[in-house]
Amino acid sequence: MAAAACGVAATVQAEPLTVYFGTGGAPAKGIYRASFDTQTGKLGPADLAAEIGGPGFLALHSDGSMLYAVADGEGGQGVTGYRIGRDGALTPFTASPTGDGQACHVEVHPSGRFLLTAQYGGGSVALFPLDGEGRIGAAVLHEHPAPGSGVVAGRQKAPHPHCCRFSPDGRFALVPDLGLDGIVIYRVDAAAQAVVRHGFAKAPPGAGPRHMRFSTDGRFIYLLNELSLAVSAYAWDTAAGTARLLATTPTLSEAVKAGEAHNSGAEILTHPGGRFLYTSNRGHDSVTVFRAEPATAALEVVQVQPVRGAFPRNINLSPDGGWLLAAGADSGTVAVHKVDPETGQLTYQTRNVIQVPAPICVLFARVPQK
Repeated sequence: MAAAACGVAATVQAEPLTVYFGTGGAPAKGIYRASFDTQTGKLGPADLAAEIGGPGFLALHSDGSMLYAVADGEGGQGVTGYRIGRDGALTPFTASPTGDGQACHVEVHPSGRFLLTAQYGGGSVALFPLDGEGRIGAAVLHEHPAPGSGVVAGRQKAPHPHCCRFSPDGRFALVPDLGLDGIVIYRVDAAAQAVVRHGFAKAPPGAGPRHMRFSTDGRFIYLLNELSLAVSAYAWDTAAGTARLLATTPTLSEAVKAGEAHNSGAEILTHPGGRFLYTSNRGHDSVTVFRAEPATAALEVVQVQPVRGAFPRNINLSPDGGWLLAAGADSGTVAVHKVDPETGQLTYQTRNVIQVPAPICVLFARVPQK
């Protein structure tokens, strides 16, 4: 199994997969799971894999044998770890509080020596050391500087870290911050299980950075801005750990956004082939498909696809890039869309929708079978 945090696993192979769903709010009871057939795109019915409060975002350990969830666990809001058994069974074995409220995202370092969480409300990043068995140690908090940019009233008064991503070589951690209008960059010391503040990459004023992905070759960063519903592309300098803003492309036109009472960007994905990019639009309840130019990171919108659900806080691509799952947090549904390998465009798979209460994270995993 490959490590991922509500994202695309690295190994490409046609085989049965387990899909885990993090959830948020009633009537959800915890982490759910379902089977997925990469040959047919058939998504099986979901059942409860682990009962726990508010298991929002999920991530796999780098060796694929453990799953971590930001949730209400032992000692309060924090991270709970599970061992993955046959057919995707989850057995809790470790937990540790953030010490700064509810985390909204989690990512495990490629070394498997520590993980990071982002606390949107607390304005901090928490580093949790992991021992050789994957057990979670005490959190070390790194607070983001106050105040926020203040451009968007009511949303940017304070820092709001929204996700954690590691550079492809694992030497840096990047944290998009909605309140600061930029990406906070940390230098990683994997041996010491530590991170140190390194730099900052500005986003357009009022953009509200939320989630980000690296291009498949590691040369570029694609940053999804929640408030402006736009993707900012950056050139990434691997040696220096710096990001240079290149261009920003809207996910929806102003005319389309005017037709909704609320609009916000939620998730961003890069296709394993490197030529396509996907973002989810809450309010319009759609996925925007971009063609990405591998040499320049230039983006072109080629499709805006309805998700067949309400409020898609999360979407995810199957490891082979052949399928996209769209989770409707408000509709309590997950719908399957087929990816055209030549154009990247999506085709909804009629009646291939399952019920999952309040799904807000979709995570593919390869697990031991019976």
